Amino acid sequence: MITVEMLSTGDEVLSGQIVDTNAAWLADFCFQQGIPLSRRNTVGDNLDDLVAILRERSTQADILIVNGGLGPTSDDLSALAAATAKGESLVMHEEWLAFMERFFSERGRVMAPSNRKQAEIPASAELIDNPVGTACGFAVKLNRCLMFFTPGVPSEFKVMVEREILPRIRQRYPVGEPPVCLRLTTFGRSESDLAQSLQHLDLPPGVTMGYRSSMPIIELKLTGPSEHREAMLALWPEVQKVAGESLIFEGTEGLPAQLARVLKEKQLSLTLSEQFTSGLIALQLSRADAPLLASEVVPPQDETLAQTARWAAERRVNHFAGLALAVSGLESEHINFALSTAEGTHALQVKFSNTRHGLAIRQEVCAMMALNMLRRWLHGKPVASEHGWINVVDSLVL
Repeated sequence: MITVEMLSTGDEVLSGQIVDTNAAWLADFCFQQGIPLSRRNTVGDNLDDLVAILRERSTQADILIVNGGLGPTSDDLSALAAATAKGESLVMHEEWLAFMERFFSERGRVMAPSNRKQAEIPASAELIDNPVGTACGFAVKLNRCLMFFTPGVPSEFKVMVEREILPRIRQRYPVGEPPVCLRLTTFGRSESDLAQSLQHLDLPPGVTMGYRSSMPIIELKLTGPSEHREAMLALWPEVQKVAGESLIFEGTEGLPAQLARVLKEKQLSLTLSEQFTSGLIALQLSRADAPLLASEVVPPQDETLAQTARWAAERRVNHFAGLALAVSGLESEHINFALSTAEGTHALQVKFSNTRHGLAIRQEVCAMMALNMLRRWLHGKPVASEHGWINVVDSLVL
């Protein structure tokens, strides 16, 4: 197995001023290709630090993908760092310079002198084409490591990895089958509780049981080499059994996307009314292209559970919708959930069991509870279940 690493560069990344979405994307992409990352590092815009880490990782990694620092400004230091680490000079790549001049000319613009810097690469480097931008990439070999240098713009980075870098890796190194990763997501149970319930699993060599907590959900991942696929599939029912009623979906599609698909399959439209969740449910479902007829966000107000249930039923009828989902009430008092269907309206009144989480997290929890309520009904289950962070204090069916 080759060792593949990533180096992200830039003060804005190191300081947290921007989120390193390129790193998350690359980690997932490489995993799916059977060459999972073994390490990720981040370094600011400091030449000495960049040179030091390039030299360090060149003795440890087979592949290093360096992201960022190829722009036209003085703080873009990746090309100079690569040349310095190799003990060679930067040279002007005349063909890329001509390409950039055409790029600007075809758009009716004059190329700034500073852009010439983007055509300078280490003397021994192999140019890596950038099909969608002006910063060329390049590859150099330092000690045992083949290093690929890429721009930080996500749209450029992703295209270059897919079209230019991955084929070169496959040409030079044996790449095995992608690892197997079985996933399910739970809602309403703690990570420690799930881990305690799964510690008895007898895992094959190289297979791990992983947990990813992203409030309000916990993802369980059984990951291992492809040769253990059958053994992992044999273990998976036990993981599903432990997850039990807290299991809300499997795979990586996400609950809103799965709900959207089921609603379409059942030819059911949906209308929404949100108070405490402030449109969060509508946002998630609309992004998944769910069949929403209407949605509204109204100011929080004190409502009884029966009032919320009747309002949901009236809204479903008035909008000629198959279903209506409403979230209302004051968090300091209680929050009401109501799901109105052609067969009746199901309503729950809840209170948070603790308030240590901020408003955004509490809203996420309530939105997930509402989506889970809809999921359970669509699959013929009682709408109420254990929710961990929320206590159901009342319920009714109209």
